[in-house]
Amino acid sequence: MSEGWGTTDGILRLPSGALVRGRGLRYPLPSGPVPSFAVHLLGKQPPPTPWETRWLPWPDFRLPRDRRQAREVLQEALERAGNERVEVACGGGRGRTGTALACMAVLDGVPPDQAVAFVRRHYHPRAVETPWQRRFVLRFDAA
Repeated sequence: MSEGWGTTDGILRLPSGALVRGRGLRYPLPSGPVPSFAVHLLGKQPPPTPWETRWLPWPDFRLPRDRRQAREVLQEALERAGNERVEVACGGGRGRTGTALACMAVLDGVPPDQAVAFVRRHYHPRAVETPWQRRFVLRFDAA
C-alpha cells in the first residue's frame, strides 16, 4: 500500500477506498507527496514530469478524442490508485478532471446516473462543467 497523499485537498475517495487526487495543471503543484502516476487530460501533449504519466488527448470543454483509450487509461488509473498515488489533471481541475473522476467512480461501482453528483459532493461542487460531459459520464458504463 502506498503512503497516501497526506492531505485531503483535491482528493477523491472512491467507494473501494482508492484515493485519486484531482487538480488543475495551471496551478502550482500542491505541497506534500508527488504522484507516482498521473493522467493528463489536455488538448495538446503535456510537458514531461518526473513521475509516470499517461496523456489522454481531451480538448478543453469537450470530450476525449478516443473513448476506448479513455476507458483504458481511466481503468489503469483506478487499478493503480489501490496502491499508488494517482493524480488526474486538466488545465483547471474541474471539467475534464471531474468528468474523468466521475467515469472512474462508475468503474468503481457508482451507478452512472449518480456519478456526477458523487464527484460534486466529494471532490468539487462544480466538477463536470458541460451537458455533453454529463452525458459522457451517463453513457460511460456502456462505452
